[in-house]
Amino acid sequence: MSTPFCPGYGHEPFRTLVEQYPGVDVYPAKHFRVEWGPVFHRGRLDGSARLLVLGQDPAQHETVSRRILMGTAGRRVQGFLNRLGMVHRYVMVNTFLFSIYGQQGGAQHINDAAITDYRNQWLKAILEVSDIRAVVAFGSLADKAWKNWLSSPLAAGRPALPYRKLAHPTSPEASTGDVAQATKTMLKGYSTALAALAPLLAPTDTQAPVLPYGDAFLASDLPAIPQADLPAGSPLWTGATNEWAIREGATAAEKRMNIRITAPPQR
Repeated sequence: MSTPFCPGYGHEPFRTLVEQYPGVDVYPAKHFRVEWGPVFHRGRLDGSARLLVLGQDPAQHETVSRRILMGTAGRRVQGFLNRLGMVHRYVMVNTFLFSIYGQQGGAQHINDAAITDYRNQWLKAILEVSDIRAVVAFGSLADKAWKNWLSSPLAAGRPALPYRKLAHPTSPEASTGDVAQATKTMLKGYSTALAALAPLLAPTDTQAPVLPYGDAFLASDLPAIPQADLPAGSPLWTGATNEWAIREGATAAEKRMNIRITAPPQR
C-alpha cells in the first residue's frame, strides 16, 4: 500500500525559513505557548498551490501533528475546500507560529514588527513559488495579517489578488448567542465566498459543481485531513477525528503544559 505524505521543508526558500524562525525573544511566553514549538504550514509548497489560506494560531491538535488547521477548525476548512473543488492545490499558513496563551495575546501582538516580518517572508516565498489565484482568511486576526502584508514593502508592485475574509470556522461555538443561528449565518457567508472563488480557480481539482452550504454542517463537511498534508508516518486518525488531543490540568498553567493524547480504537 502506498501512503502519501508531506515532504516537509527540505528545499528553499522554505528550508531557511524554518531554520531561522523567531523564538521567545519575539513571541513572549506570557502570551504564547512557545514551549511546544512553532507550527509552520499545511498544504503544497511545491509550486502547485492556487489557493492561499490564512488561519490564526496552532492549538493542541496542530501542536502534536506539526501541521496547522487540524481538529474541528481544520476539518471545517477542509470541507470548504472540498466544496470549492480544491482538494489538493492549496497552501495554508497561520497568523502566528505559536499557540496563543490568553484571550488578548493575539490582539496585542498582531502588529509586532518581528512577527509580521517573518510571516511576510513566508507569504513572499509562497507567492513567488506558486501561482496563487485567490486568498482566503479565516478570522479577524488572519484578516489583519493579510492587510499587514498588503501594506509591506514586500507586497509593493505585486498584482492584487482576489481576497475573501471569512468567519473563523469555530466562531459559532464561541458566540454568546444561539449556536445554530450563528452557524447558519456563517455558512451563508461561506456559500457567498464559494460562488465568488470558484470561477477564479477554474479548473478546480475535481471540476465538480460548486454547491452552497445549507443551514448546518453536514457529515461531508467534516472530511479527514489528507495524509498528503501530514508528516510521514502520521496515524490516519490524526486527520480523521477531532478529540484525540485535549489540554488537561487543574489550573491554566497545568493545562498549558499538558496535552493528553488518546488513540481511537482500531477496528
